Amino acid sequence: MPPAVRQAMNTTEIFLVAMLVIFTVPYLIWRLAKTDYYAPLVVVQILTGIALGPGLLGAWQPEVYAFVFTPTVIQSLNGIAWWAVMVFVWIAGIELDLHEAWKHRGESAVTAGLALGAPLVLGGAAALVLLAQPGWVGPAARPWQFVLGIGMACSVTALPILMLLMEKLAILRQPLGQRILRYASLDDIAIWGVLALILMDWERVGRQAAFLVAFFGVGYAFRRLMPRLPERDRWPVGLIWLAACGLGADWAGLHFMVGAFLAGAVVDSHWFDRERMDLLRHHVLLVVMPVFFLSTGLRTNWQVGGAAVFLAAALLLVAAVAGKLAGTHLAARALGWPRGEASLVGWLLQTKALIMIIFANVLLDKQLITAETFTALLLMAVASTMLTVPMVTPMLRRAGHDRAGRASDDARAGTRT
Repeated sequence: MPPAVRQAMNTTEIFLVAMLVIFTVPYLIWRLAKTDYYAPLVVVQILTGIALGPGLLGAWQPEVYAFVFTPTVIQSLNGIAWWAVMVFVWIAGIELDLHEAWKHRGESAVTAGLALGAPLVLGGAAALVLLAQPGWVGPAARPWQFVLGIGMACSVTALPILMLLMEKLAILRQPLGQRILRYASLDDIAIWGVLALILMDWERVGRQAAFLVAFFGVGYAFRRLMPRLPERDRWPVGLIWLAACGLGADWAGLHFMVGAFLAGAVVDSHWFDRERMDLLRHHVLLVVMPVFFLSTGLRTNWQVGGAAVFLAAALLLVAAVAGKLAGTHLAARALGWPRGEASLVGWLLQTKALIMIIFANVLLDKQLITAETFTALLLMAVASTMLTVPMVTPMLRRAGHDRAGRASDDARAGTRT
């Protein structure tokens, strides 16, 4: 763009240029390159965010980067991203079916515990390797916080993205899909609980204790109120509850993401129409989450050196994949699963993407990891998510799930017509 045109543009116009880039570039890549099999649109948006960050676009075209992503524009994008990801995590909390998990608590607890614990151990071992090298540990981190944070990042399963992929594979409503959702739901609860532990500021423990006491008290009143409201009122009241919980958690030093998850976790999914909730999740992903991906990409940093970042990402990927598969194979042996099911479950639980990126964003915000570590974690999350569908599809075909899924889809289509 000519310098004269750049100088003539005001902040609003530059912001809209950024939005145009955010929505146009990943869509064209996804549609023209037909990446859906190994990289759904959400993954392409994350990768595009990385490409538009300072590590790639900023290094290749610094003038273009500085023109589009001015401090004012970045601040505006961050505001949209904060609210987008709060709504997304709130929905993820609502989607946790705690009643179903309790009904199958024995099998769910064993599987979820092993599927979380094994990658946590291997991820923690990888963190110890990084801990011995300069440039990976954040300035505010104690060693145990760094090790536990990296270990949990390797253990994460992104429940909302897992649901999208299982919907794509036609197994979401089948018994196998519901089992996997139970495992992922329990792991999600553990992830946010550990995050709250990592973020505990012992100098502000009184404020954090006050928030938790208030949350349980007000949460009880909220749960009594919601069923008495007509559904049309539950949606705005739910969003008010979300904003209040996010504010309270951030004020207490626990980060607004912990508050967003807690706000959703105390909500029963049957209070809302299921189809409308699915549409809300879809629209949040379509309309505002790409802004979060872009703001995430703006945090990527290759200053440690490209090779070092990629080596760290590879180490974390091996820990995450091997740990998750080891955990599900141990569960299969303990519970007597059919042959081949352990690998199928393990690969489906590899889906990390959004939740891990959100988790790592919180660690970066609190200066527990550096931008270089964040970049390595981001690459690991994207790679593990991209592996899921190509690895699972042939397994489902061999097991006959694809035929059952298509038959079920055909039956539903016939019923609708």
